[in-house]
Amino acid sequence: MSRASDRAVVIGASAGGVQALLALLPALPADFPWPIFVVLHVPADRSNVLAPLFEAKCGLKVKEAEDKETARPGVVYFAPSDYHLLVEENGDLALSSDEAINYSRPSIDVLFESAADAYGEGLIGIILTGANNDGAAGLKAVHAAGGVALVQDPAAAYARAMPQAAYQACNAALVLPLERIADYLKGLDRE
Repeated sequence: MSRASDRAVVIGASAGGVQALLALLPALPADFPWPIFVVLHVPADRSNVLAPLFEAKCGLKVKEAEDKETARPGVVYFAPSDYHLLVEENGDLALSSDEAINYSRPSIDVLFESAADAYGEGLIGIILTGANNDGAAGLKAVHAAGGVALVQDPAAAYARAMPQAAYQACNAALVLPLERIADYLKGLDRE
């Protein structure tokens, strides 16, 4: 493979996700060594303001993913509204306007499943707060590929349905409070 990095992080969130991501992403160091791919459910008719919002608060570079872009370490890529974000085998990004999955486009499952195929055991999958079950099958795929599965503690999530569904689908997942997820990722970058 010709990827710049053999490791990556995928994050999925829905209801309450902006607040959860504002607690997680700014806590990561500016020299975090892997790409981070994020699907946050946002209404399709709303222009995506996520990248500028997080760029202002994070030490990492933050941008909206572009079709056929090569993923780079230390960059947070947000899926554009109304497009699925996929990671191709060579680490390039792809956008798709295929059917919504679990009523969502972008779909967390689509991102996680494609990233699991691309990164295998080098992938860390994280499901945060949300009010549906998008991401459950994707987190299971991350674990099946040998990657690490993390779930925000449902008891502390703004909306517990999504982390609960993800844990039910992948009960090997580590369940951590939000602040511990950032600590976990910071510990990994020293490996």
